[in-house]
Amino acid sequence: MFRVTFLGTSGSIPTVERGMPAMAIKYESELMLWDCGEGTQRQLMKYKVGYGSVDHIFVSHPHLDHYLGMFGLLETLRLSSPSPRHLNIFMPKTLELDGYPFISLHKMRSGEIYRGKGFSVSAVQVKHCKGSYGLVFQEQDKIKFHEEKAHSLGLKGTLFREIQKKGRVKTPKGEVALEDVTWTKAGRKVVYSGDCLPDDNIIEAARGADLLIHEATFEESMKEEAAERFHSTAKGAAEVAKAAGVKRLALTHISPRYSDSAALLEEAKAVFRDTVIAEDGLSIDI
Repeated sequence: MFRVTFLGTSGSIPTVERGMPAMAIKYESELMLWDCGEGTQRQLMKYKVGYGSVDHIFVSHPHLDHYLGMFGLLETLRLSSPSPRHLNIFMPKTLELDGYPFISLHKMRSGEIYRGKGFSVSAVQVKHCKGSYGLVFQEQDKIKFHEEKAHSLGLKGTLFREIQKKGRVKTPKGEVALEDVTWTKAGRKVVYSGDCLPDDNIIEAARGADLLIHEATFEESMKEEAAERFHSTAKGAAEVAKAAGVKRLALTHISPRYSDSAALLEEAKAVFRDTVIAEDGLSIDI
């Protein structure tokens, strides 16, 4: 399984329809949160993601609306079990969190910050406040066999494992190299902008991504205010998606001024057709 679930999609202030910024990334057996705004633990329950199974929390930048929910979640985990699941927390600022022996705190920085089984998470600096980062989930490439060709060249049984270890093997039909019978399946990629102006670092990081999650706090008519506050418009986010050549774009961090986000979606789709506006509870399978 590789699924992104949006837990909170509002910008700065919650609304009846939208919670504070947070999303859950489920990849095989690992579950991580990208941002953890106020009320995230309830959203985890509501959308059946499971608050007790979170392995990692990545906080994109040190504004309270993006990590205030972490404290309630930690307390719930402490009260719910005598031995909670170990939890890694990656943050751009240092916090003292006493009383939670099940957590490990890590400083957010540019570059690869976590490597899991079959994937990595990296951070890239973006233009917002000091210590602001975008996040990149990159699945490792996978070697796949051309099975018919492999069988025709005499590969069978334990020879499949042997050729992966040695790079070449001898069969009754001759010597076979690994590259003769395999192809590379590119790993899937998801990129999150965090809060930021349209940024070249995100464009580079998101090249060919399966999904770009980009903030779209304002519509284009408010681009001057967006620039003053170091936020993006929906059109600006779509231009980033187009420049990066991504497959899909999901807009989030929607200003509470927009009870109807149709105008944001319209201006984004005019630039990048495969765009959705994320709502709380939306899940996207990658």
